[in-house]
Amino acid sequence: MHSLLKIGLFTAVHFAHSCTPEQKPPVDIQVLDYVDPMIGTGFHGHTFPGAVVPHGRVQLSPDTHLLGWDASSGYHHDDTTLHGFSHTHLSGTGIGDLGDLLFLPFTGAFPDQKPIGTLSHRMEEATAGYYKLVVAPWEVKAELSAAKRTGWHRYTYPVAEEAALMVDLSHILQPDWGHHLVESQLTIIDEYTLQGYRLTSGWAATDPIWFTCVFDQPIIKHNLVVDGQFETSGSAQGKNLTAYLSFGKLTQPLNAKVGLSATDIKGSMINLAAATFGSFDSVVQAAQKTWKDELGAIVIETKDEQVLENFYSALYHSKIAPMVYSDADGRYRGLDGAIHKYESGERYTVYSIWDVFRSWYPLMTIIEPARARHWAYDIYEHSREGGLLPKWPLNGNYTGTMVGYPAVAILADAFEKGLLDSIPDKIIEASVASSMWQPQFYEKHQGTRAEKVMSKHIYFKEKLGFVPIDSCTESVSYGLEMAYYDWCIAVMADLQGEEELARKYHEKGKAYQHYFDADLKFMRGKNADGSWDDNFNPRFSDHQKSEFVEGNSWQWTPFVPHDIAGLAQLMGGKEALGIWLDKLFSEPSTIEGDNASGDITGLIGQFAHGNEPSHHVPFMYQFSDRPWRTQEVLDTIMNHFYQPTPAGIIGNEDCGQMSAWYVLNCLGLYQITPGKGIFTLGRPLIDKARIKVKDGWFTIEVFNNTASNKYIQKAALNDQSLDQLSIQYSDFKAGNILKIYMSNEHI
Repeated sequence: MHSLLKIGLFTAVHFAHSCTPEQKPPVDIQVLDYVDPMIGTGFHGHTFPGAVVPHGRVQLSPDTHLLGWDASSGYHHDDTTLHGFSHTHLSGTGIGDLGDLLFLPFTGAFPDQKPIGTLSHRMEEATAGYYKLVVAPWEVKAELSAAKRTGWHRYTYPVAEEAALMVDLSHILQPDWGHHLVESQLTIIDEYTLQGYRLTSGWAATDPIWFTCVFDQPIIKHNLVVDGQFETSGSAQGKNLTAYLSFGKLTQPLNAKVGLSATDIKGSMINLAAATFGSFDSVVQAAQKTWKDELGAIVIETKDEQVLENFYSALYHSKIAPMVYSDADGRYRGLDGAIHKYESGERYTVYSIWDVFRSWYPLMTIIEPARARHWAYDIYEHSREGGLLPKWPLNGNYTGTMVGYPAVAILADAFEKGLLDSIPDKIIEASVASSMWQPQFYEKHQGTRAEKVMSKHIYFKEKLGFVPIDSCTESVSYGLEMAYYDWCIAVMADLQGEEELARKYHEKGKAYQHYFDADLKFMRGKNADGSWDDNFNPRFSDHQKSEFVEGNSWQWTPFVPHDIAGLAQLMGGKEALGIWLDKLFSEPSTIEGDNASGDITGLIGQFAHGNEPSHHVPFMYQFSDRPWRTQEVLDTIMNHFYQPTPAGIIGNEDCGQMSAWYVLNCLGLYQITPGKGIFTLGRPLIDKARIKVKDGWFTIEVFNNTASNKYIQKAALNDQSLDQLSIQYSDFKAGNILKIYMSNEHI
């Protein structure tokens, strides 16, 4: 980043905070200068650097990595191979999919085999809403941008060369993980227009997509290659379909606009027509204005430019998913495979629910309450189509990914914060249905990913009260998470006045106690007869084959976010909890087991910040005899595990969760328990922040904040001292000012 740009941004931010809380900050704050889409594209962050607008249907990005875990987003910063630019990508996930409709510009005659380009970071630029790369060896300048449902390309070819483009419908991310093409079709409508369709099966078991592409230069000649055979007509279909297009020698850039739809070809045309931009540059300007407006929801002040870059890049990553899935006319493909229509609002997909209920959704309830409300209702609407609440829904599919029935955590949090103002009885009914064993759903989907939405863990939880290790893998993780989710249902029942249901589910919420070995002070697998599993090692991990999901007993024992005080009692009280947490953070970081989970990253002792179940753990010190340790641990995490580099995210970014955790904690806030509207104060990194709320701005002012002053001495809301280092969700109001005073000594 240019130093002059940084100085200009800091000056603008500083000026913004000289205003009164009710005033609007200047519109020329250059927050985009601090967004680096390359952050997280290295190590195992699994982000992509390409062009997208907030929650957009299209993520137009380069594909450099096709096989293995690090192909989840299609891009890895260590790569130099370029397969092309495809239109759909996942951000930060641990499983790959999408990669629809690959374009690769090249020059010269049509090749006998698919061309492959070369990527150099020296010739690459990524900013919010815009991506550029000079594609070697052909020296084609490729520029990409996006609108909500359309992708936009501009290719500048060497003027002496024949301009050519490969359009590959057979391109797949992670084919080694079972992602494959089922069928595809392409038609050259006229010399400017392509239309087509492809159906893939992978993480999303049935995933059709239609497209319409319009060029601003005529196609001079073409070759369609189907399963290795040339098709001379202008239309072809098959499982391995690639089109080669020639535009002759061009003196002007080639522009292409592409509309996508999951409903039909009409939908792709409607989406393309809805993007009324006069030029590629106007698309970029619109995308960047949208990003600027969205990221301006939080204006921070700090002299630490690394914090500025980390913060706004994290806020950017938190606004990629979920993604719009419905067409501009409201139509979308539901979990039942049928076409539905939203009369108002939009259908979204890529809800990484198990990850994002922890930090991302609480952040959105502050800065985007209207969207947070809609997302909660949209998640409920999924259950009306599919029969149960979704678990990682992807493009009209249940994927059954991750643990339990985490949608209830988002619903409970929305419920508790007053964001749900209708059909509470139906939302509770759907939540209860997803928590109870439904054999008909399991049998209907047995042998598919969807069977895991109604997993056998739920059967044993209902039959025995706990999940036995000799009946199910990942039994303890499921048991602990389901206890929390059942507590979430109790919260909703309490709020609705359903006393008997609330009593029943509060009791279910205590099921975590079944797994706690009081002698060892660890959560541990238990057999169906009630005996402890003989093979127990708190350091041991066996990915997808042990009693723990993506972790070990050190990482999972603290997962009781709804009853940390109760866990402390099981351990022997506040001091015992503090001692246990100190051991967690000071133990050797060795993970034992030949098949240990690769998700165990970001280790401090045995604490693993790189995976979501640990994200609340630093705040558990607030329930111990040494609450100041929260600030010490947070200081280490934020300053070491978040860096403004490609490898700067310590684990899978997971659709905004890792980033939202940083955003909240940078502000000095964290909601330990979604479903309780309490935000605990932690270790702020900013000096001042202004957060856009409904009618104005909520302000945070931090005094004496330095690298050594990591401890909170006191805090006040509107100059009223806080007895507890926490505020309520209802305190995020226009004009309210939270003041936090820091020191180098704890109290």
